[in-house]
Amino acid sequence: MAQPAGQRVRQRGQSPQSPQSPQSPQSPQGAEPRGGGEGAATGPQRSVNVGQAPAAQQAGDDSRKPRRKPRRARVYVTRLDPWSVAKAAFLLSLAIGIVIVVAVAVVFWTLDSTGALDAVSRTVDDVLGTGGFDLLTTLEFSRVLGLAAVIASVEIVLVSALATLFAFLYNISVGLTGGIEVVLSDN
Repeated sequence: MAQPAGQRVRQRGQSPQSPQSPQSPQSPQGAEPRGGGEGAATGPQRSVNVGQAPAAQQAGDDSRKPRRKPRRARVYVTRLDPWSVAKAAFLLSLAIGIVIVVAVAVVFWTLDSTGALDAVSRTVDDVLGTGGFDLLTTLEFSRVLGLAAVIASVEIVLVSALATLFAFLYNISVGLTGGIEVVLSDN
C-alpha cells in the first residue's frame, strides 16, 4: 500500500495518536506540523514513569534479565618470586614464633598457679631420693621463657630458609610439571 507523500509508516508499538512525522521544511512558519500539535514526537519514544528515578527503572529492568553463570578462568602459577616467598614466610614464621612464646608463658603460668609444678617436683624428689636435683629451680620462668624464645628464633630462620629454597625448587620443577592450576571465578 502506498503512503501519501510526507507521511511515515507507524512503528510497531506506537499509538496512532502520536505519529513520528517530523516538521517538514516546506511548512510555513507558525504552522503546526502534520499529525499532532505542539507535542508531536520527532523520534522513537521511551516511556518514563514520572516520579521514579532512572536507577530504580534500571533495577526493575535488571530483575527481568536471567542471571549468567559466573565466569571462570584457569590460570597456571608458573613462577614464584623467591624474595616475595621469603618475606611472606618470614612474617608468618614470626607470627608463629610469637604464638609459641606466648603459649609457653600461659601454660607455665597455669601450671604454676594450679600447683602442678610443686606436685611434679615432690614426685621427682620421691623417685630420685633426696639428691641435689631440684625441679623448681631448674624450671624457673625466665629459663623456660628463654628456651621458648630460642626455639622460636630457630623456627623463624628455618621456615624462612626452607620456604625460599622450596620457591627455587618449584621454579625449577615448573618446566617439567607445567605449574599449579588455579581456577579463578567472579562469584
